[in-house]
Amino acid sequence: MDSEIKEEIPVHEEFVLCGGVETQVLKCGPWDDLFNDQNVNRPKLLIFIIPGNPGFSSFYVPFAKALYSLTNRCFPVWTISHAGHALAPKDTKILTTSEDANAQEIKDIYGLHGQIEHKLAFLRTHVPKEIKLMLIGHSIGSYIALQILKRAPELPEPSCLHG
Repeated sequence: MDSEIKEEIPVHEEFVLCGGVETQVLKCGPWDDLFNDQNVNRPKLLIFIIPGNPGFSSFYVPFAKALYSLTNRCFPVWTISHAGHALAPKDTKILTTSEDANAQEIKDIYGLHGQIEHKLAFLRTHVPKEIKLMLIGHSIGSYIALQILKRAPELPEPSCLHG
């Protein structure tokens, strides 16, 4: 029965251009654009999962659905792929924004430093400053989450869970 409930949880798949590279983002919950959703029900917290290697965000869908369910569907749970680890299927629209942080190419985006900058560029462009962050990292994703905490004090009061 528990697995039946998790199946009903909406998961929205997007491909965005981030750091010059198409990036898969999987979003649990009804919120797919936190900037333009100005209604009363806009969440106060975003749970953001950074994967380990090989960096496939789809691997974390059952975990993301469980988190979303356990938080009484009050907070969105987003999972981002590593740069270069997921390709958009043919005929899939790659979303772009007018923000410079996402449009600029990141030097050595496929290296560790570049992967950190990739996640920072995404967060700076897609998460409003008034929404708190909970960063969850798995394996190398834990290291990336810790580096985000170090490098981006301007991000909204993140907390970090790693494993």
